[in-house]
Amino acid sequence: MTLGVIAAAHAFHSGGVAECEGCHSMHTPKTGGSYLLVGTDASSTCLTCHQNVSDTMPTGYHISTDDSKLTTGTPLQRTPGGDFAWVKKTFTYTYSGTTYSETGGGHNIVAQDFGYTVDSHNSTAPGGTFPSSQLSCVSCHDPHGQYRRLQDGTITKTGLPIKASGSYNGTSNEPTATEAVGVYRLLAGPGYTKGTVTFNGVPAAKVPSTYNQTEATNQVRVAYGVAKSGGHSTWGDWCGTCHGGMHSTGGSYVHPVDENLGSTIASNYNSYVKSGDMSGTQGSAFTSLVPFATNSSDYSSLASLANNNGSNLAGPSSTDQVTCISCHRAHASGFSHALRFDYGYEFMVKGGKYVGSDNPEVGTTGRGPLQSRGRTIADWQAAYYDRDASKFATYQRVLCNKCHAKD
Repeated sequence: MTLGVIAAAHAFHSGGVAECEGCHSMHTPKTGGSYLLVGTDASSTCLTCHQNVSDTMPTGYHISTDDSKLTTGTPLQRTPGGDFAWVKKTFTYTYSGTTYSETGGGHNIVAQDFGYTVDSHNSTAPGGTFPSSQLSCVSCHDPHGQYRRLQDGTITKTGLPIKASGSYNGTSNEPTATEAVGVYRLLAGPGYTKGTVTFNGVPAAKVPSTYNQTEATNQVRVAYGVAKSGGHSTWGDWCGTCHGGMHSTGGSYVHPVDENLGSTIASNYNSYVKSGDMSGTQGSAFTSLVPFATNSSDYSSLASLANNNGSNLAGPSSTDQVTCISCHRAHASGFSHALRFDYGYEFMVKGGKYVGSDNPEVGTTGRGPLQSRGRTIADWQAAYYDRDASKFATYQRVLCNKCHAKD
């Protein structure tokens, strides 16, 4: 029975409510209560399918790595949102006689059956009031997938039947006059309430159907869009549902979000190849380490951009936008604050190698431990989705420079 559920999970949701028995048990639930879940809690129920102890590489719809793989290795999954296990992977180092430890960064979902515990640093969402003790997969995703996109582009919670997922870039995944499709990744839509917050809309995006892969050769391009009406919200507004203090005057919000890049930043992005190399062109400028939101609410246009084979790496125009997910992954990453790249040291690459403790130019003495922070070259490479250091400059500075070009 377990094998059957896992094998079918690729089409398990199909854009809407899934098979009831996949998440609920009529007679043998994991715990009591009205939900009759197969896991102790909501996130544990999700991870029953979305994590597998047998994984040895990025695998389909899996978004977490089993603890047994973390002792000597790093999280395996390479989804656009990131592998939650980074928040459990601990790196230890000693500097000036003091031992420090840190993990990757991300959303600390509570999943008792899989060892995910409450955030020990933040009692509420940074910039908001959402209780960390209540954070789960269903804080951001509607487990029943009731939100749907109609042919006119509007988002509703009822009406036409959902025929398929609306997340993927295939031409068949579009609504008709009599059929709707599910919203991107079953995300919370207008009126969805959890904890202390209520979402105002759902953001727009398209992704290739195969999205969990090493990016050593080809990167995965998610086409994030900009939609503001008909039940939609921008990506920044959606994230701001919980992190509102980062988006208000007087809060901790500093960097612009949901704003047009403008001609200077767009030109920097398109020209920037690596530190010291501004010879790039718009046609090949895109990197999934610094994605942007295409200023379009047209799902067909977004679908034409989404790919996993390098077929479209076009960079931004001046009207495309920077948003939260330009710098952060939605789930977790190997870097602080779920960032897509490290910013804790001026170099990403030093002497042609990542700044691991086994890099001779970093080492384990002097300032070396502050540069590697307990990570090896292999650890850094995994966090960069397996990209070889040769894709960057021999002395590569942080990727804030993809937009700001100060190196």
